[in-house]
Order: sequence, then C-alpha cells, then structure tokens
Amino acid sequence: MVAAVEKGDMTYKQAQKIYGIQGRSTVLTWLRKHGKLDWTQPVRLTMPKSPKAKETPAQKIKRLERELEDERLRNLLLNEVVDILDAEHGAGLRKKLVAKERDAFKKKRA
Repeated sequence: MVAAVEKGDMTYKQAQKIYGIQGRSTVLTWLRKHGKLDWTQPVRLTMPKSPKAKETPAQKIKRLERELEDERLRNLLLNEVVDILDAEHGAGLRKKLVAKERDAFKKKRA
C-alpha cells in the first residue's frame, strides 16, 4: 500500500478508504516509517507567476492586438465553414443561428 501511494497510483486518503483504515494519520505514519519518500515536509504548491502581470502597457496592447487578430481569423474561418455547409447541405445554419441570437437579444432586453 505504501508503494502504491508513493508511485501515485492512489492518494493516502484513497488508500485509507480502500483498506478500511479508520485512523486519520495511520497511513501517513506508515508512509513516514516505511516509505522511501520524505513525508516530513508538506508539499507547498505555488502558482506560477503570470507573464501578464509583468507586462508593460505597450506589451499588453500588442498581446491583445494579436489575440484580437487571431479571433478575427477564427471568426472568418467559422463563417466560411457555415457558408460551405449551407451551400453543400442546405442546412440553413446561418438563418437558425441569426434567429437564435435575435431571440436571445430580445430576452435580455425584456
């Protein structure tokens, strides 16, 4: 059980539940005594620093312009796909989509 927890096959809480161990710290005690890993220090996870936090205003503007251009190109691609589907299959997707958007807009205003 100790080896399985140390390999990452299960958490110590899962091992506790699977093997019916009622004591809260029993599995941790076994890990400290019989395991090969150092369980004395708790693992501290820190969030990585976001590169966006260190951006200058000019860098932020450039990044946002790139993101905007990417979204514009994505929008063009999706519109082309819808046009092709309408032309080849007569699906009428554009009409249905426009109607849904119009209805959603009306509901928001009401």
